[in-house]
Amino acid sequence: MTTSLDAEASGQPAEIQAVTRAAQILELLGPQTESITAAEAATRIGLNRTTTYRYCTSLVSAGLLERRPDGSFTYGRLALQLGAYALSRRDVLDLAPPHMRLLAARTHSTAVLSLWGSSGPVVFRVEEDLASVVSVRVKVGTQLDLGSAQAGVFLAFHSDQLRMERLTAGLPEPTRTTLRARLETIRADGYHTQDNGRGAVILAAPVYDEHGLCATVALLNTTEALSTAPESLQLRQLLNCAAQLTDDMGGSAWPGQ
Repeated sequence: MTTSLDAEASGQPAEIQAVTRAAQILELLGPQTESITAAEAATRIGLNRTTTYRYCTSLVSAGLLERRPDGSFTYGRLALQLGAYALSRRDVLDLAPPHMRLLAARTHSTAVLSLWGSSGPVVFRVEEDLASVVSVRVKVGTQLDLGSAQAGVFLAFHSDQLRMERLTAGLPEPTRTTLRARLETIRADGYHTQDNGRGAVILAAPVYDEHGLCATVALLNTTEALSTAPESLQLRQLLNCAAQLTDDMGGSAWPGQ
């Protein structure tokens, strides 16, 4: 028998039994099994009923399971949220590349797709215009700060506004006042433009799926090459790209957009 210490010594990943047991319980649920009792779960995974019940109640506390009035357990809010996020992320990453390549070529700019991470936007896809002599670059995996154009779009249109408020609660009050005014402008315009003060500008627009905001698509370029004017062709092309992706994802825009 291989122990966790043996596994670590041999370079194999160590197993945390509690996590494995919790995963086994969650795996029992699915399209054909919408709910399950602790007794049924215990029988199917070969575990003591009392221990299985403790696992189920702990999963309820974590939001991964929810207790029904009849005493059975089903998927909880957090499990559903994670599942929806995983599906939307996979879909948007699959669907975005051709739209982004066309956007980059038409605007002669760098197109960037960002998804929401634990505390801000993370760059997941970058497409550059190969014909451009000069380009503004950003690396996949970059964590963008809350002052970025993409973060502004997320903060303005995220479906969980209470969560966004909590995220910015620690900012100094003058900064929060300025931020609130900026978010109102973003909501009114339906996009965000930003000059980073280092010779580059960013235009960012929201992408929605059936659950709400799922990503932002943005354009990056030098201040001389990318116009932030409301009537600019590049901005219209960005908004068209975001709208096409939203349509492909089966989403609809923020009310009022």
